Amino acid sequence: MKNIVIGTAGHIDHGKTTLIKALTGRETDRLKEEKKRGISIELGFTYFDLPSGRRAGIIDVPGHEKFIRHMLAGAGGMDIVMMVIAADEGAMPQTKEHLDILSLLNIKKGIIVITKASLVEEEWLDLIKEDIREKVRNTFLEDAEMIAVDSINGVGIQELIREIDILTDETESRDINAPIRMPIDRVFTITGFGTVVTGTLLEGKINVEDSLEILPERIKVRVRNLQVHGKSVETAYAGQRVAINLANIKKEDIERGYVLAQVNSMETTMMIDGKLKVLADVSRKVQNRDRVRLYHGSTEIFARIVLLEKEELLSGDSSFVQFRLEESIAVKKGDHIVVRFYSPLETIGGAMVIDSNPQKHKRFDEKVIKELMVKEKGTPEDILEKHIERYSSEFPDIGFLAKLTAQQTEDIHNLIIKLEEDNKILFLNNNTILHSNYYKGLTNHAILLLNKYHQSNPLRLGMIKEEFKNKLLPKAAGKSGDTLLELLEADKIIKVLGKYVALYDFEITLNTTQLEIKTLIEKAFLKEPYGTPKIEDVIKSISYKKQDLEQVVEAMLGKELIKINNEIILHVVSYEKAKELLTNYVNKNGSITLAEFRDLLNTSRKYAVALLEYFDNIKLTKRLDDKRTLY
Repeated sequence: MKNIVIGTAGHIDHGKTTLIKALTGRETDRLKEEKKRGISIELGFTYFDLPSGRRAGIIDVPGHEKFIRHMLAGAGGMDIVMMVIAADEGAMPQTKEHLDILSLLNIKKGIIVITKASLVEEEWLDLIKEDIREKVRNTFLEDAEMIAVDSINGVGIQELIREIDILTDETESRDINAPIRMPIDRVFTITGFGTVVTGTLLEGKINVEDSLEILPERIKVRVRNLQVHGKSVETAYAGQRVAINLANIKKEDIERGYVLAQVNSMETTMMIDGKLKVLADVSRKVQNRDRVRLYHGSTEIFARIVLLEKEELLSGDSSFVQFRLEESIAVKKGDHIVVRFYSPLETIGGAMVIDSNPQKHKRFDEKVIKELMVKEKGTPEDILEKHIERYSSEFPDIGFLAKLTAQQTEDIHNLIIKLEEDNKILFLNNNTILHSNYYKGLTNHAILLLNKYHQSNPLRLGMIKEEFKNKLLPKAAGKSGDTLLELLEADKIIKVLGKYVALYDFEITLNTTQLEIKTLIEKAFLKEPYGTPKIEDVIKSISYKKQDLEQVVEAMLGKELIKINNEIILHVVSYEKAKELLTNYVNKNGSITLAEFRDLLNTSRKYAVALLEYFDNIKLTKRLDDKRTLY
């Protein structure tokens, strides 16, 4: 069943709380101060049943200008608003400010309720209606039903209830499959139960015993009990007013404005990119670096506003902006924020969140503006692609991207599959995702890096693999770095030669002198195939420049010369012959001993041990007691 929250708005003393009592039979003013002064100071909450059988939650907000922060804390969770205007006074300053705020928060459904109708003559009531119509022109209430009521004697109340029921049928349901998100608007304790928080569940569904977290503090909590409209339930759904008894946390650790969320479903941020729309009747200029108050969900937070594309904003202007926050906050793309001047207090306008975790931007940067335009109006795939492109250097996985965008992992995965089909991104090891542009940049960097190395070291097989990875890849690559090398090799950009990396088409080319040196070195190592000399002795025995000799040896190692251990080097022909002899012997006899292998090669025990240990290491053989078998 659809869950709806209805809220009131309007000037102080226009009868909002009395209207709710007429609709529900319950009083929402609960504080002694409220009852004493006859005005609402804090948010009030109750519910009532509609003719359709739906049970609607109700939020009563204070109308006094001093309590606008409290009004904002409740307004964000409303699906439908009752704009309350007293017949004997008509629209007043807080009527206008509340209407502006509701418009900025993108509230789409509402009813204009004219209270205290029995206090005025019919002609006066008609004049009030005309005046109201004029004042709500070009707002979401422009075509709203207007119902006159008397909350004391009940006139018009049933008509109002029927109209509310119709509007609830037209209102979109909230997403119960999205990650859990509930701004906290009340915190208190109950003896014997402990800490209780309340709020409007904006997205998702909460079950008893769920593990959740409090943002931005990232405190892990457990749901002990749930209540919706005063009744205990096992599950609460998006669109409901919920009271939650939490375990593992004290009242003092929670504040109004914190967010109860699914664990690891959202990132907190100290910056927000948004599109700010200034109200048409704001009297002051908005200037770069102005200190402002932001209202999001049930929180108020201070920030500096950075104008990204204009020098200043006047009434009616709009611009991309970046808010630099003074405290961390949890927001989501598409959320609406009310912006007010720091002092004196005045509502500037509203901003829609475009990027909830941006980098710090320079002003008037065309690339930044273009990216924000894509993020503002682009498809979910476009937006995710921009995030992947930005974070590719951190080798993001699906879980990170889901948390960054506050979406479920399955939803992100489906978008990623579409991007992969369009060749805009690529997978590494089934989880890490890179943007194609980032991979192309890495490819170009790898080519430049190895080209430079080969030019300086033409007789070396290539760059040491670990050195290559350190120069090419960020530390964030981790184990994905090896997978990336495999991908570069599959794409014929590089080739991995043991511990070396070279360009795919690189080959060592020797000049005439170097070829002569190579022939002499090969002759020295083939003379006694399994009793080879030390490389230092070979170099000393050949009458060429030491530098040329060392370069040729380095070029031969790993190709013509195989380093068995720190003391023994074999020619590749001898090495392959030893491997062939051993393999044939074991295939015929089932195993081979050290002594048998020594005799097979007609060599010393030292060489036989070294070769067998080498074969063990490359998993050609394995040792069983004093024998070797093939691996």
